[in-house]
Amino acid sequence: MIEVIDSHTEGEPTRVVLSGGPDLGRGPLAARAARLAADEAAFCAGLLREPRGTVAMVAALLVPPVAEGCATGVIYFNAAGPLGMCGHATIGLAVTLAHAGRIAPGMHRFETPVGVVEARLWDAARVTVTNVESYRHRKAVVLEVAGIGRVTGDVAWGGNWFFLTADAPVPLLPAHVGTLTDAARRIRDALRDAGVTGAEGAPIDHVEFNAPPVGPGAQGRNFVLCPDDAYDRSPCGTGSSAKLACLAADGALAPGAPWVQESVIGSRYELSYRPGLAGGVTAAITGRAFVTAETRLLFAADDPYRAGISG
Repeated sequence: MIEVIDSHTEGEPTRVVLSGGPDLGRGPLAARAARLAADEAAFCAGLLREPRGTVAMVAALLVPPVAEGCATGVIYFNAAGPLGMCGHATIGLAVTLAHAGRIAPGMHRFETPVGVVEARLWDAARVTVTNVESYRHRKAVVLEVAGIGRVTGDVAWGGNWFFLTADAPVPLLPAHVGTLTDAARRIRDALRDAGVTGAEGAPIDHVEFNAPPVGPGAQGRNFVLCPDDAYDRSPCGTGSSAKLACLAADGALAPGAPWVQESVIGSRYELSYRPGLAGGVTAAITGRAFVTAETRLLFAADDPYRAGISG
């Protein structure tokens, strides 16, 4: 039996594992995330794939932290495996821990595999996450993409690796999610085939289309395809951080200036940044999360879909 609390952050679901998850031992969170990927694939798939999970859901596995002063350590993962960081899930985690009576409004530190992030819980739903430092790795990378043609974009780190481009084949609207998903997959394949990577050869597993906003009061709109081939219903916290890093590098957004980012479904994050210590930016991401369920997940030994439906 696994106890979880589900929430959504601006439309994107998070499943926090309160108890019953695998024991990954001690040591650095990056090493524990690697053990999760190598040894616990059935647990991850059974938690997030149908019939217990749903497309786009991200899980947050609570683990003992190494860094001092942290409320918890957390390993985020989707159906494709662990994530370095996850902005929407950090907002969801803070709201969930408050709902469970484990934290109160105020500032809290969470340790992730890529570093410590801060979450200020303003009230029962609203959270500001201060992310790990983000930066642009490469500017104006040109790709030839099968079925699309030439695409130009930047490679940036926001806690995960992103390829950000304005060369979307269709407007960033819910009606075009299928076309956008196919195009983003093709771009990801083209990045791999061309040998375009993040720092130290890291694969680029997120693709982000950027465009002008649709609604009033926003500065940008995005569509983000995640490694599990699900699109982000929220504006993507790590993707928005990567976007701010690119804007800052181009001198297009000043430190402290507000930026409102829309998702493809129209939900929003309020963003700003301060200069980072290593030459990048430290992004602040504000959004809302709402608890949707408290659940005990059961895994019968003879259940043929104990580890989820593959494919």
